[in-house]
Amino acid sequence: MSANYQVRGAIAVITLDNPPVNGLGYATRKAAAAGIERAEVDPAVKAVIITGAGKAFSGGADIREFGSPKALAEPNLLSLIAVVENCSKPVVAAVHTVCMGGGLELALGCHYRVAAPGAKIALPEVKLGLLPGAGGTQRLPRALGVEPALNMIVSGEPVNSELLAQVPGQQLFQKIVEGDLLEGAIAYANEVADKRPLPKVRELKARHASPEAFFQFARNMVGGMSKNFPAPLRCLEAVAASVNMKFDEGMKAEREGFAALMMTPESKALRHAFFAERAASKIGDVPDSTPQREIKKVGVIGAGTMGGGISMNFLNAGIPVTILETKQEALDRGVATIKKNYEAQVKKGKLKEDKYQQRMALLSTTLDYAALGDADLIIEAVFEEIGVKEAVFKQLDAVAKPGAILASNTSTLDVDKIASFTQRPQDVVGMHFFSPANVMKLLEVVRGKETAKDVLATVMAIGKKIKKTAVVSGVCDGFIGNRMIEQYSRQAGFLLDEGCSPQQVDRAVEKFGFAMGPFRMGDLAGNDIGWAIRKRRYVEKPGMKYSASADRLCELGRYGQKTGAGWYDYVPGKRDAIPSPVVEEMLAKHRAAIGIQTRQISDEEIVQRLVFALVNEAAHLLEEGIAQRASDVDMVYLTGYGFPLWRGGPMCYADTVGLFNVVQAMKRFAKNPNDDASFWQPAPLLARLVAEGKSFND
Repeated sequence: MSANYQVRGAIAVITLDNPPVNGLGYATRKAAAAGIERAEVDPAVKAVIITGAGKAFSGGADIREFGSPKALAEPNLLSLIAVVENCSKPVVAAVHTVCMGGGLELALGCHYRVAAPGAKIALPEVKLGLLPGAGGTQRLPRALGVEPALNMIVSGEPVNSELLAQVPGQQLFQKIVEGDLLEGAIAYANEVADKRPLPKVRELKARHASPEAFFQFARNMVGGMSKNFPAPLRCLEAVAASVNMKFDEGMKAEREGFAALMMTPESKALRHAFFAERAASKIGDVPDSTPQREIKKVGVIGAGTMGGGISMNFLNAGIPVTILETKQEALDRGVATIKKNYEAQVKKGKLKEDKYQQRMALLSTTLDYAALGDADLIIEAVFEEIGVKEAVFKQLDAVAKPGAILASNTSTLDVDKIASFTQRPQDVVGMHFFSPANVMKLLEVVRGKETAKDVLATVMAIGKKIKKTAVVSGVCDGFIGNRMIEQYSRQAGFLLDEGCSPQQVDRAVEKFGFAMGPFRMGDLAGNDIGWAIRKRRYVEKPGMKYSASADRLCELGRYGQKTGAGWYDYVPGKRDAIPSPVVEEMLAKHRAAIGIQTRQISDEEIVQRLVFALVNEAAHLLEEGIAQRASDVDMVYLTGYGFPLWRGGPMCYADTVGLFNVVQAMKRFAKNPNDDASFWQPAPLLARLVAEGKSFND
């Protein structure tokens, strides 16, 4: 996990070798610096090449060292770049595949750069709420040009090497090497070995024809697009420093900007989310070495909205899919919807026609369960009723081949009970997709008590292949996301009882940063779905307290957007949510019937009651072992429920507020006679963390 050194003729080759992406960890930095020093004192060496082993030049910092002393140990990245830049012999970066973050900053410190076509070049630090901290904001504008450099730094998005090589006047890449990159780099190093003086990017001028007007225009654009994220504007000011200041002054401005951003709650939240996504793929008792089952063909039962969306995920990944339905008309409707979705992407230029045709060629349909006999993974997406699931899984048990994974897309039902309908409970797992399934990133993987470890490993891997964020949940009613959202929804109902309007609650939550408030969300999902769940709850949990306002709404037939009326009124063909006088009147009658004296409720109380309800229920889930870790809960809410990214998820937000303060607020809510006092008793884990002065992240 360091760097290899070899000499090819008169050229020393330093190969970064720290899998998987040659992160610039301490050992790698130290070995690279030692390689430069070794080449310096070898009279037979005329030039040096720095490249990367495997499938990357370098992905930047080694994330395994984040927060450890090794991350800053000398030589740090700035020191390594200085060693490279001050080498008395030409240093050529041979860039391929991935060159991002600190990897690109290291390449910019070299005297020359050659690249393989198709290499992904990026400074993605803005996605962690940071700016490049090792000269990226100062060198890239000098090498590439101010405007294209600013676009790359502010967006953090990768650009292909050959496209950057075509930028007029650029000095980022001296050559694009077709064929063997190392051989091409050695040939180029021999060409420049005797050229002096050695070119340094720091000595170039970052120029723009109208810098003041350009940066003011850019401030307006970037400010408007990143209002909740401070990093993009900080990146812009650092790039402006490359034009307005000498190099060393610009570097100082960059470091000050980096240090300031490191302390912002937004950056802390984004970094938390970055690590949380990687942690979610790890299952405590299922090591990475666990064998996986081969998934060559997928069956999907149900051609409705969910079944069609689920199928598209696999078609997009190049995996053949067979959709089963009970009637031909339902199959035809489902296939037509899939075609319509793909054709919309083609029309927008997001999908090429040939790719669309390739994906549709992978799709087959059937009315016969026997056609699923060769599927490796079968996912049911049928009506959310246990009797319907039982019929489906008994038929699957009869036709599926040995070793096939049988998955349920249930959002609330007992996966262990579903598994009991088969003779192979070890092969049964929950795969809860979120609607629209072809768009939403979250996949809740529900682990039954008998689900085999290789089934879990396979489903987590397939989740990654279809570009989902897979999070493991244990079996309980609603799993992680929906069990928590029920408490959130209960609080929203109590707020209506006490005098809030649906639009006031939605407005407060959306101002906090949610993509959609609870009542707009209910109208979109269908209020009848929540009604069905509550009816089940009234039987199963008669002691659970709910506001009856949502039931009164459904009794009026106001199920949401699909009926043109829910908590709001809707105009056909439009999604605008219009405050409804019918709902206002219904709520007034409901409050009078239950004898509640309404009061003014602040936006702060609305947000706290809804968000802290999520937090307390999640603490119960963690205590029960339903969720593995607090950061998994955050990933569920960031990728499936529209929780604001810059707040890091409910558990990260609670840590930011301080768990002591969360519990103090809960104690106030418990005194409210119209609320559910028993719910606001802090979960044992939450109480314990407060007593010990710890956070969920601990």
